[in-house]
Amino acid sequence: MYYMQKMLLFGMLLAFLSCGKSIMKSTDRFPIVLNNKWGYIDKSGHIVINPQFDQAGFFSEDLAVMVIGHRCGFINESGNIIINPQFENASRFFEGMAAVTSNEKWGYVDKTGKFSVNPHFEEAKTFCSGLACVRMGRNWGYIDQSGKLAINPQFEDASNFSEGLAKVKVGDNAGYIDKSGKYVINPQFNDAGDFKEGLAAVKATNDKWGYIDKTGRFVINPQFDAVSKFSEGLAAVQLDRKYGFIDKQGKYIINPQFDHAAPFYEGLASVAFERKCGYIDKTGKLVINPQFEWTAMLGRGKEWEGFSNGLALVVIDEKLGYIDKSGKYIYNPTR
Repeated sequence: MYYMQKMLLFGMLLAFLSCGKSIMKSTDRFPIVLNNKWGYIDKSGHIVINPQFDQAGFFSEDLAVMVIGHRCGFINESGNIIINPQFENASRFFEGMAAVTSNEKWGYVDKTGKFSVNPHFEEAKTFCSGLACVRMGRNWGYIDQSGKLAINPQFEDASNFSEGLAKVKVGDNAGYIDKSGKYVINPQFNDAGDFKEGLAAVKATNDKWGYIDKTGRFVINPQFDAVSKFSEGLAAVQLDRKYGFIDKQGKYIINPQFDHAAPFYEGLASVAFERKCGYIDKTGKLVINPQFEWTAMLGRGKEWEGFSNGLALVVIDEKLGYIDKSGKYIYNPTR
């Protein structure tokens, strides 16, 4: 997910990372907003980087995107500027490189800010498994870390590699390729998601979602109106406007009853009742009462990252805060 100059206030935080990496896994720094400036707290809720940036994101590989004025740069976990604000847009670092724009073209920089792949792409995604998805003209292909084309641009849409396969779209049909560019699962689905825990959600010709394995065989028949990826052995699915959770055999472990639901992280999943969100455990028991307003995330079909390092970011009254697994505020919501 990329940082845009004119994004909504919470857009930098309410996004689902590619490569299957949690936004908060590798750091003890969590972004906050105070008096419309962004800074960071530690896991105990103490401010460790004073609010001073116009926008700021989560850390990845020891660096985080921040915005000063209308330009993106990068800071380290001490709050020191490592790469000066100079880019129109920027992604997080993955595999030592970050996608950035200069003069409205995308390229990649290393952790010194030096271009390792000069900007000449219309769009670019983060590196995963040594390859990155880029758009040249109207079509998507893949490059290696030297910038050399590994898979020629030929797809109408494409995603990063996940568990050795990448979703691509040709015409109206989605399928999966391996890192050589060879089709492992021919384009045949109306839509598709990334492989997680050995399964991928796909939308069949009946406009219902199910799950396939890496041979393309349906393991769970298409029957759902909406689905999430599998996480911690369960997936959120929607049927008749209500969400529940199934296991990898397609059996309901938690019956449909929620207005929205996101994947499990660290044993808890966020669920919504009439636009108020709380958390359940894997038995379906409500452990944190619905009280938070995550409608900016839920209303756009984006999955919530959930708990990581024992904390979860919450939104209430358009303010950002952090809670622990008991629902106690570690950092009270501010704006």
